[in-house]
Amino acid sequence: MSDIGPTQTSTPAGNGYRVLARKYRPKDFSDLMVGQEPMVRTLTNAFETGRIAQAYMLTGVRGVGKTTTARILARALNYKTAGIDKPTIDLRQPGEHCQAIMEGRHVDVIEMDAASHTGIDDIREIIEQVRYRPVSARYKVYIIDEVHMLSTQAFNGLLKTLEEPPEHVKFIFATTEIRKVPITVLSRCQRFDLRRISAADLVGLFTTILEKEGIPAEPEALAMIARAAEGSARDGLSLLDQSIAHGGGRVLAETVRGMLGLADRARIVDLFEHIVRGDVTAVLSEFGAQYEAGANPVVVLTDLADFTHLVTRFKYIPDAAQDPSLSEIERVRGQEFADTVAVSTLSRIWQMLLKGIPEAENSSRPAGAAEMVLIRLTHAAHLPSPEEAARRLADLANGDGQRPPAAGGNGGNGGGGNGGGGRPVSPPQSPVNARGADMSAPRVPAEASGRGPTAMLRAVPAPENVGEPLERPAMQAAAEPQPEPRVPVRSLDDIAELCAKNREPVLRARIRQSVHLVKLEPGRLEINLEPDAPKSILNDLTSKLREWTGITWWVTLSNERGAPTLAQAEEQAQEQRKTDARADPDVAAILAQFPGAKIIDVRIRAAEEENEAEEQPAPATAESAEGDILPGDDIEL
Repeated sequence: MSDIGPTQTSTPAGNGYRVLARKYRPKDFSDLMVGQEPMVRTLTNAFETGRIAQAYMLTGVRGVGKTTTARILARALNYKTAGIDKPTIDLRQPGEHCQAIMEGRHVDVIEMDAASHTGIDDIREIIEQVRYRPVSARYKVYIIDEVHMLSTQAFNGLLKTLEEPPEHVKFIFATTEIRKVPITVLSRCQRFDLRRISAADLVGLFTTILEKEGIPAEPEALAMIARAAEGSARDGLSLLDQSIAHGGGRVLAETVRGMLGLADRARIVDLFEHIVRGDVTAVLSEFGAQYEAGANPVVVLTDLADFTHLVTRFKYIPDAAQDPSLSEIERVRGQEFADTVAVSTLSRIWQMLLKGIPEAENSSRPAGAAEMVLIRLTHAAHLPSPEEAARRLADLANGDGQRPPAAGGNGGNGGGGNGGGGRPVSPPQSPVNARGADMSAPRVPAEASGRGPTAMLRAVPAPENVGEPLERPAMQAAAEPQPEPRVPVRSLDDIAELCAKNREPVLRARIRQSVHLVKLEPGRLEINLEPDAPKSILNDLTSKLREWTGITWWVTLSNERGAPTLAQAEEQAQEQRKTDARADPDVAAILAQFPGAKIIDVRIRAAEEENEAEEQPAPATAESAEGDILPGDDIEL
């Protein structure tokens, strides 16, 4: 964007002043090279080879240049000078129609806002007008902004014209909600996804514009504005305009920080350091100072989450420190934390911040809610990971109160902590702090060291029943004495029968087809499901069994395969009966007498079952059918 220039000479304030977002709006494809290189390259090749589509779909977040790109594309399609009379992307010299098109007042370039023209009548008007040739330009171009807001009838009415428009008509659509556009419309357009503009490109854009305006600016202030813009050039230029007014003609980091309600990035780094050290007093003191300086509590938590993400990126992408939108303190100290804080700790901080930020946003006391989030972060930053906690419990249960540090355990939290990975465990009854240091040695009081209280852990002695496995809380609750159920449930067949009695055919069918029984006790049911089974079966069974039996049930999903489903069990039993029937001498003689005959079903009479002794299966007998048995007939037993 080195050749960007104002579209009009600036005038004094209060006398037709144009905001920067309009004054420095891109005029040709060379300006669009900021962040949109793939689209520009595609259009360049298409124009050079004459492969110009009849419709284009531009999509992207707000402020990335969709409408501006549509106007530049319309200008390129209708470009005409004394020496050039064909579509081209080389627009350095203004053509006959360029000024009118870029200002949105050309008679052959019709711009329509779909947000206010959503109906089929508006599309009918376009359909009736496309038959007429353009007045002065080469193409009649229809630019429809926010096209996703058209009604279904409007989209359907546009399809035929969009697929086979006259040669002199081109359509350019722009939308921020590409998923709301019917696929039938998308298939008729060339789609270009305008990506977010990186913070580095935005900083370069701001620098170029401020140089042309003759306005001094601090790099840190421009980096703040670029981060706040979130990839939108229009949002960034609007914030830049505001910061110039706020700073009295200068863009200073302090004024931008106050304008955006941001905390000093250096102070955010200090806050992060206090958290990973487990110093609650220092955390609350630092947050209070930032709040009194005008920082928004929610913004403080958001900046803290951003820095946590930055440190995590530094662990895997060291080159990320070269981003020009980062301050020097973020680069240096972020890399230090990346070398010392474990990924498990960073992940835990990130997850807690993701839950804590909405709490602060929705609270009537954002500052208090933010403080509670920071307290939770500080205490949880050094808690052992679930795997480490399980290993420590296992060591204690085995009578071994001490565990050597795990390999690679030096990647802990700031100041040499292990950050949840590979911390040593002291013997039982020996207190240890959150960083694994032995507290039995003399230590300097917290008041003398100038630090607040530190989160403490104490090893718990092994229980008496060390040989018994540890049960999950849910299983312990399920193991508590339960009242006798109103209806006995001893098998999966009983549950299916309850569904039939209580008119739940859908649940019964799902149980029969998809549920594998793993374990069944009064008040406790462990099952496994078929891959295509809906996970709502667990909740349905829990509520229905409680309603039908009068006791609380714990229905859990097990990793064990379990018994076959009821449908599979019935199918296996039927196959076994067929196998037994084939082994019967009489049936075998019938099958041998009639080649091609086969057994399709085996039915055992109730009378024969009652006469059988010792639960012996009744022999399968062939039932005579009326008429003669011919070869190839099916025999039902």
